[in-house]
Amino acid sequence: MEVWEALAVLAAGIGAGAVNAVVGSGTLFTFPVLLALGYPPITATVSNSIGLAPGSLSGALGYRRELRGQRGRVLRLGVMSLFGALGGGVLLVTLPSGVFERVVPVLIAGACLLIILQPKISAWARKRRPAKPDGGRLLPLGVLGAGVYAGYFAAAQGIVLMSLLGTAMDDDVQRLNALKNCLAFIVNATAAVFYIFFASPAWGAVALIAAGSVLGGYAGASLGRRLKPVALRGLIVAVGLSAAVQLLIEW
Repeated sequence: MEVWEALAVLAAGIGAGAVNAVVGSGTLFTFPVLLALGYPPITATVSNSIGLAPGSLSGALGYRRELRGQRGRVLRLGVMSLFGALGGGVLLVTLPSGVFERVVPVLIAGACLLIILQPKISAWARKRRPAKPDGGRLLPLGVLGAGVYAGYFAAAQGIVLMSLLGTAMDDDVQRLNALKNCLAFIVNATAAVFYIFFASPAWGAVALIAAGSVLGGYAGASLGRRLKPVALRGLIVAVGLSAAVQLLIEW
């Protein structure tokens, strides 16, 4: 790998770590760079997932203040994220490479629509039933599905998770973002361990993405915690729609 190529991957890792901590969709920084440098799509996906796992941890630690009192949520939903990530990893190493990619733009666009409509959906839901801090019975299934999706192709998993959590849970958006970062770390770490044993990552790219994502994760968490709920929701929607458009153009 040339010096300029290494710098490009490192810079993409920093950007991905920062965006993942605030919103999600950092894979859209690193994945295209790896493809442009000639890595096969599966190798790029595997290397990206392993490299972004440390950045997910740094983003979650940056939100540790907002995580207070959410241990039960993390445990209950984290188990679903773990099993979902394992399922997604199995799909990646067994299914043809083009199967899931065709529906990714649709999933991202749907997640953005949920975020846009989330306040109205929440208001409608609360008229029919009292608000539930745990999100109700269907939320774990949604988190499981998000884990499968992210274990296969991690782009915009934060968008998907925030749309699910914001619609199902009655809580401050910053606390939900902290919970999202924890679940994303569980997914990324699980997928990373799976890929280390059952796939063939490009370790040079992994190291550069990991280093960059750790730096970006701390910086992104510091920024995200200062945003007002309306600004954070608007940023999530903007990044998600941009991700959907980019994937539609590429695929």
